[in-house]
Amino acid sequence: MGASEALTDPSSLYNVGNNDLSDTETVLNVRNALASVQNGESDLLYDQFVETIQINNRSDHALGAQLDALLKALSGSVACIDVNHHRRILSGIFGMSLWDHKPHVMDSLMDLIISLAATSGKYLDNCLNMLIRHFVPPPWVIDRLWQGRVIEQKQHVLSRVHGALLKISLLVPLAPSRLLPMLAQQLPKINKKDQVVVIYVENLLKLENSSIGQVGGGMIFMMVMERLRDLDLEIDWDDILQDDSNRGMFDMELEDAMNEGDELPVGSLNQDTSGGKIESLDKLMVTCFDHLESCNLHGRLDQVFEKLFDSFENFILNTYKSKVSQFLMFYACSLDPENCGVKFGSKLLDIFLSSNKPRPTRQVSLWMSAVAYLASYLARGKFLPVSYVASMLKRLVDECADYCRTCNDDIRPEAHQLFYSGCQAIMYVLCFRMRSILDVPRFRSELIPLESILMHKLNPLMVCLPSVVAEFLRQAKAGGLFVVSDSFIFEDLLESELSRAFGGCERLDTFFPFDPCLLKSSNSNISGNFIYWSMVRPTYDKDDDEDDAEIIVNGDEESDEEDEGDLDYALNKMSITPKHSFKNNMERERLMKMPSMIRPSTSPESL
Repeated sequence: MGASEALTDPSSLYNVGNNDLSDTETVLNVRNALASVQNGESDLLYDQFVETIQINNRSDHALGAQLDALLKALSGSVACIDVNHHRRILSGIFGMSLWDHKPHVMDSLMDLIISLAATSGKYLDNCLNMLIRHFVPPPWVIDRLWQGRVIEQKQHVLSRVHGALLKISLLVPLAPSRLLPMLAQQLPKINKKDQVVVIYVENLLKLENSSIGQVGGGMIFMMVMERLRDLDLEIDWDDILQDDSNRGMFDMELEDAMNEGDELPVGSLNQDTSGGKIESLDKLMVTCFDHLESCNLHGRLDQVFEKLFDSFENFILNTYKSKVSQFLMFYACSLDPENCGVKFGSKLLDIFLSSNKPRPTRQVSLWMSAVAYLASYLARGKFLPVSYVASMLKRLVDECADYCRTCNDDIRPEAHQLFYSGCQAIMYVLCFRMRSILDVPRFRSELIPLESILMHKLNPLMVCLPSVVAEFLRQAKAGGLFVVSDSFIFEDLLESELSRAFGGCERLDTFFPFDPCLLKSSNSNISGNFIYWSMVRPTYDKDDDEDDAEIIVNGDEESDEEDEGDLDYALNKMSITPKHSFKNNMERERLMKMPSMIRPSTSPESL
């Protein structure tokens, strides 16, 4: 059968295994049909091609073979395809989905897409869009991801998509710069099924780990961090925290069930009252952790870290309600303490110290957030050496001492927010690290200016979080950091009204972002490098409460001995930053009866 006869018998086109019709003749038939349409002629064979392109019946092997043959012939004829005259067939090609076909058809379709992208710049955007559309699987895939055959299909599809994107980026150097905005545009919103977001981010991180990531890795991390933040903010504390008598989504860290070095007994997922968002966020965090671990194993974590920090600074650092997404930075630092770990703390400190330069007032919250992150990081990072923590504390102490020497006569708390933030950061870190710091004479000597800072007329002990002040003074006295005397006894309420003068989200007493991670799987990656309060060896004997009454904070001198013992119990049993405000006696009495179950520092009342 010749080529002219084949034109009158469309079915013969697909007999590629027939010796009477070679692959070359098949391509010739396709080209003739394309040429007829371009010349304005009606062509039945072309119409047949369009119908064949629309085949999505995986179970019909004969139809699959026909489609496979047509796609291969079109790959050899891309130079004959005209964007104006062959819109129907192009629309059919770009509308195809790998999810609907078997592997051999997928391969032929990818070859065609690569050929179209490389042959003419007119098709590049369509080809790229068609490929990344596969990062959002159809509903039937999402609903059956637990099935082995669906998992296998997912692997077949996405491996081919990534292979095609890499080939196109090599053939068309412009492709990565065109691809990145499309990825951002198609990034699923949080109101879509959250598992879709997880799969999309998985694919973004796979691109970051390829040659495409060398061009657009920074933008990819921006997209990932933005979605982490959005999903994080979608979750209310009410979705996570339940009363201890009715354990909900997660069990909390119970200090009375912990011994030093024990694994954190974070519970298992039960009924997800957030509509699946908590589980999705947990999976998303673990996906990102796995990517960072891969980067570390391949020696590129240090390079990736700079991009990661930029995205953290843009989307997380000044997001006050962030609950979990900040642990991406903590985990990266734990993988490479000597490089990433040191850089993270130094960058945060540099942001805070930049506050002494002329900057817009709106950045005050950013500077306060930076020093809160720094304090929490230095306190909780088990992988950080004492020498590094001491060096960071020295810079903070020196900065606060300089501030005391140069401040004016205005003692309104709102005029000195950054100073108070720095003081609280120092005390908070020392609550966790004082014993190890004081054991080294040089480190102890670097804290000498701290006493004069705390005794300054700005009176930071009146403004900072009372529970932090109380714990700090107790350890300072026991460790001999300085003499705790009547100078440290204050007036009126347990929590001074000065500590509320800032208002809004810039309140000084509520935010230590690396309080224990509340997601089960995420925490399993964090816990081995995390300092829980139960692990801390304070300068005093935890079993000796004889001297507690001598340390009175913010006018609590009228409290009886029993109340003070209860307060110390509450403070010492809390494993993370307490959120409570002791406004009046009724509130105080209620909190004295609080369970030992932790409450996060960014709880609804605080926010």
